[in-house]
Amino acid sequence: MTPKEKSYENQAATIIKNLNKRKMEGYYCHDVEEAKKKLQELLSVTGEGIPEKKSVAYGGSMTLDENGFKEAVTAAGHTLVVRENYKTPEEIKQLKSLQVNADAFLMSTNAITLDGELINIDGRGNRVSFLIYGPESVIVIAGMNKVVSNVEDGIRRVRNIATPPNCVRLDCKTPCATTGKCGECFGDTICCQFVVTRASRVPNRIKVILVGQELGY
Repeated sequence: MTPKEKSYENQAATIIKNLNKRKMEGYYCHDVEEAKKKLQELLSVTGEGIPEKKSVAYGGSMTLDENGFKEAVTAAGHTLVVRENYKTPEEIKQLKSLQVNADAFLMSTNAITLDGELINIDGRGNRVSFLIYGPESVIVIAGMNKVVSNVEDGIRRVRNIATPPNCVRLDCKTPCATTGKCGECFGDTICCQFVVTRASRVPNRIKVILVGQELGY
């Protein structure tokens, strides 16, 4: 194990301990393949009234898109709510119903503190709304590059590291898409909702899989 890998493992142990205090579950996986297996394992857990094969929705995430996590859901026999397939106003209305009533919601996080807080910034707020309320469980997958010391550092990270490439990807006409630095804009911004998740009201509804690699933005 390299010093960096050991450091990731140590940081993850600290975060998981603090997630537990906040009524969230935490897990550490050394790489993406291990994380996929953990995801499938968490989805296989059944509870009273929850079907063995689950409906799984997801929020926009390069971590999910680039590393095969959505494919891991379908490979395990679960039903993935593919949001890109819903285009018309009526279809989008149906999509919202499927997402809010999903057995599980899959997402990453823009940042996570060593003290176990999740920091997310969103545009329309669909991703953070399902993190807060709706789906039976939420599974967050995050590379260790998302770890920050505190909430303030997390917001700075999102604004100046995560948001600029996302704005480039989404072709948003924002200052950060050009300069790479937050411009405190109000125009075509995706930084509309700032959400800090400091605890889960429902014990263990939110599960966090930390991965010992750099994933997503």
